[in-house]
Amino acid sequence: MAGTMLIPALVDLHIGNRDWLVFVQSAIFTGVLSGLVVLATHNSDIRFSPRLGFLLIVAIWLTAALLGALPLYFSTLPISFSKALFESMSGITSTGATVLTGLDTMPRGILMWRSLLCWFGGLGFVGLGLLLLPSLRVGGIQLLHMESSDKSEKILPRIHQIAQGIVLAYLTLTLLCTLLYFVAGMGMFDAINHGMTTVATAGFSTHDSSLGFYAHNRAILVIATIFMILGALPFVLYIKALMPQRLSSLADPQLILFFSIVVGFSFFLAIGLKLETSIGFGDALIATSFNLVSVLSTTGFATEDYTLWGAEALGIFFLVTFLGGCSGSTSGGIKLNRIIILWQLASASLTRLIIPNAIIKMRYGRTEITQDVSQSALLFIFLYMASLVIGATALTMLGNDLGTSITGALTALSNVGPGFGDTIGPVGNFSTLSDPSLLVLSYLMLAGRLEIITIVILFTRRFWSR
Repeated sequence: MAGTMLIPALVDLHIGNRDWLVFVQSAIFTGVLSGLVVLATHNSDIRFSPRLGFLLIVAIWLTAALLGALPLYFSTLPISFSKALFESMSGITSTGATVLTGLDTMPRGILMWRSLLCWFGGLGFVGLGLLLLPSLRVGGIQLLHMESSDKSEKILPRIHQIAQGIVLAYLTLTLLCTLLYFVAGMGMFDAINHGMTTVATAGFSTHDSSLGFYAHNRAILVIATIFMILGALPFVLYIKALMPQRLSSLADPQLILFFSIVVGFSFFLAIGLKLETSIGFGDALIATSFNLVSVLSTTGFATEDYTLWGAEALGIFFLVTFLGGCSGSTSGGIKLNRIIILWQLASASLTRLIIPNAIIKMRYGRTEITQDVSQSALLFIFLYMASLVIGATALTMLGNDLGTSITGALTALSNVGPGFGDTIGPVGNFSTLSDPSLLVLSYLMLAGRLEIITIVILFTRRFWSR
């Protein structure tokens, strides 16, 4: 992060904005702090344990959000530290909710920093979800048995090779998205920023109207839709795609469900939009697929207020806000593989009510669902709904209306970004919310990004007892 802060510093220095000094000072502080941590832990004989893993994940993510807020708070932006922390947390968790207005005329260094936070946050979560959370038995990717005890079942023989493959895929998608944006008509600065936030499924834009600024450009909306989909797919998929012997494993049930939702709902919404307006079906399909994929992938871009498309559209967008993308991707939400597991559990339970002595084997694709995996999925669903209720209640008690409270808590927990309604809807933002409300939402964004269990376990007495 210290090195990354120098990038917006150079941008501001080039355009003559005095915020460049703030970024340099923040970089020095971050670098010194990190150096002290390295010195303090050098040659330390620390034995890794699940307890240390949980604490480490939360500490790193929270520290990153706090350090990311420093340039925003000490810049020329007239915002409180709670708003700076909210903006930083939204970026580092790839949520995309914002409290900033006037983005079109804002200093480019700030805009670049927001995009960099999103990009590193997306990359960090992919690595976290694929490499560390499974070892703590809370990561969604554990359902796919990426790392079995049998060497022949491993994607690559060594964990660092998997990490390198993920980084390479992430970089490739970002560069390709940026290039296509530029070719389609975006300026280079906008293309770089939107390339980072699209692949990270984060949704930060350099314009107050988000990608609605380019609503007249069909090519840009199509490119954005494609790369939001690619960001919402498991990144292991891109490693497998280069290995012919692994092609048979690409038939992942969550991929089938993901594309079924995208295609089915996009056409349904497009038909409804065509019947109610004078827009052509092709334009309607581009608009509906873009906004649907934006919410389903938890990116949060918007071209217009899709909540005005009718009650059916509002219901669909509310539903997909819960669902999210695939496990092992940069998207948030419940994740589709958990939905599949939950369906299998419900089906098996109903079958046992009819045939009590039936022996039912639940499967995720060709893999048997173990009791450990099913319990993890059920625990996540329970904590997700409990966090949603508690978060919405807290926001209501802080003076927000019920609609804003419920949808604000939901979009923060699912890392979607925009909520519903006039205040925090697709054409609004979170700037009018109070500082306490923003702190509640910042916690929910962090909890949602870290798969909830990872952070909730820190509040249990047993975690801290010896």
